[in-house]
Amino acid sequence: MKRYFLTITAVATVWLSGCSGEEVIYPQAPPSYPMYDTSTIDNEQGWNISNVHDPSIIKEGDTYYIFSTDVKVGGKAKPGLMVRKSKDLMNWEWAGYALDGVPAEAKAWTGAKGMWAPEVAKLGDRFYLYYSASTFGSNRSFIGVATSDSLEGPWTDQGEVVKTGPGDEPNAIDPNIVKDAEGKPWFVYGSFFGGIYVSPLDPATGKLTEQGYGTKIAARAASESGAVEGPYMIYNAELKQYYLFVSYDSLSQDYNVRVGRSASITGPFLDSLGRDMLDTAYDPSFDVGNKLMGGYRFAEGEGWIAPGHNSILQDGDSDYIVHHARPEQDPNWMYLHVRKLLWTDDGWPVVSPERYAGEQVQTIPKAALAGTWERIAHEKYIDGPIDSEAIELRKDGKIGAKDSADYWEFDGEHTVRLYFQEDDQTNAVVETVLVLPAWDSELNKSTLVFTGMDDKGLAVWGKKIK
Repeated sequence: MKRYFLTITAVATVWLSGCSGEEVIYPQAPPSYPMYDTSTIDNEQGWNISNVHDPSIIKEGDTYYIFSTDVKVGGKAKPGLMVRKSKDLMNWEWAGYALDGVPAEAKAWTGAKGMWAPEVAKLGDRFYLYYSASTFGSNRSFIGVATSDSLEGPWTDQGEVVKTGPGDEPNAIDPNIVKDAEGKPWFVYGSFFGGIYVSPLDPATGKLTEQGYGTKIAARAASESGAVEGPYMIYNAELKQYYLFVSYDSLSQDYNVRVGRSASITGPFLDSLGRDMLDTAYDPSFDVGNKLMGGYRFAEGEGWIAPGHNSILQDGDSDYIVHHARPEQDPNWMYLHVRKLLWTDDGWPVVSPERYAGEQVQTIPKAALAGTWERIAHEKYIDGPIDSEAIELRKDGKIGAKDSADYWEFDGEHTVRLYFQEDDQTNAVVETVLVLPAWDSELNKSTLVFTGMDDKGLAVWGKKIK
């Protein structure tokens, strides 16, 4: 399999399958699921990517499964954790509920009427389904586990993994299982309150091997309401680094995904500027962590707000980020998003600006790059949706006008460097990005997109509109 390298100034290398040639191979139109479909409110078979919140993804054989929180637009959610499946990460079908209501022990401790933020993992030959029970704003919470020989059940409840209550520092929701460099499983969890924790897991039982709450690895200041949750950790064997993905801020308003990395599973987890994800003293505290994505709005089509609570799928040579997002017109609705996750050569993940439609990284003809693009810079200080701005990549290598001091360069494969002169004209901010084909879900056509970072660690997106 051919592998490509994305070179970025202080940033990039990507290992993904691709193809060469003078013609761009664009993805075909993915399935078009209707938005705001009130006709299916009481028909789970028609939900597809609707009513997905806090998705956890796993692949078994040739099938992908997503388990998600008990939610329902326009009615009362049935407790049991929703299950969907797909063969291609685009066509999703309903597969039922994993459990029949909130398990008795969890319900007795929390009073929960539904379950949140599941995680599913395979340890040995068995599947382990972790579930969260709590009530909003409380840390009287409970994470339990159920086991099965099949992802489609039946599941047998095995009871408590960890629980918390008033006076405890952590909040026992949002579980995640990660295997370390030696293949040993660890348990990551936490939401608001004390932050995010990690503890070793017994692969024979799926429960903690040590008493207590584990090692704290991420937190937010009280001035930010301690707003960090939804942890998901992976190990990148080629880079020999652990990556901790978390969601910051309000899940219905300004959710955004951050990431830090560490050579150790217990941290410290640092961002690209060397700031520790545990640093609650840094002012402003929301500047800690590489911001991968937040709310955004292209010029045409509907904007998306509060993307977050992601899981990561490592599928051979391809990685994907799987998360929910809310449409700007009516954020009571929530939808599943699956996007390509790429890697820079100094070891940072970047995310496609468009949802996955089967595209692959490939050699891009230089002639295909010139034209008008929409660019989004994911500024850390912006809470709401970030608007795109139009930039012109001219055939003569300039950005904008013919006499502009801004310019772009192409490496002949799929890497573009954008040079934006600072006000004093003595230095340029360099954005180096990977270009790939995609399906433009706002304009309903195929196009080129880019994703990358600048030399200060700011994530940038773009898509060609003409």
